[in-house]
Amino acid sequence: MKKPDEHWMSISDIMSGMMIVFMFIAVAFMMQVQNEQRLKNEMIYNYAVVKQKIYQALLEEFQADLPKWNAELDRKTLTMRFKEPDVLFAVGSNLLTPQFQQILDDFFPRYVKVISQDEYKSYIEEIRIEGHTDPHWEGAANRQQEYLNNMALSQARTRAVLSYAVNMPALQNNLDWIILKITANGLSSSQPIMTNGAINDKLSRRVDFRIRTAADEKMNELADGID
Repeated sequence: MKKPDEHWMSISDIMSGMMIVFMFIAVAFMMQVQNEQRLKNEMIYNYAVVKQKIYQALLEEFQADLPKWNAELDRKTLTMRFKEPDVLFAVGSNLLTPQFQQILDDFFPRYVKVISQDEYKSYIEEIRIEGHTDPHWEGAANRQQEYLNNMALSQARTRAVLSYAVNMPALQNNLDWIILKITANGLSSSQPIMTNGAINDKLSRRVDFRIRTAADEKMNELADGID
């Protein structure tokens, strides 16, 4: 017959064994979490590197042209911004000026050539042509009417730019890819440019070519799990 001490010793052994098992499970789980975190960090880093490469490639292509076009390239958003409203359209019109047509003839084929390279092509989710206005509209009855009139105008202008761009003879070999990626987005006065805390009417009237990459969404998705 077993003594009481022998009985309790066997239970103690079982409990010790279970604790060791649980410890191994916890360690394995922690290692899995750390590995997943490492992979997420690597993916975010890789996406950021590609985005930076796209920026550098565009900057090298257009750096000499930016001053004469009164344009700028934003590193963070990969936005090419044309900031001279009198060059783009006549007041209240959606017809491209001859000067803006000449700029587009020079700019857009080179722009597409850069971003459609095999190194970057799969990372491009969308090429957004964005039209922006100042918040005013002469003769409008109220703020809402100003906004809606400017929305209709900005949408008409971006469609005009898109139509002109996709009909360029120089782009027909790449047309299928462009059609999959390019969109026209009239934004009215919803994203004004501020100077010293006030809306800068002139700078707010602009046309942007903004690249939305797979990194933009993927990085946000992955960053949710990063402390």
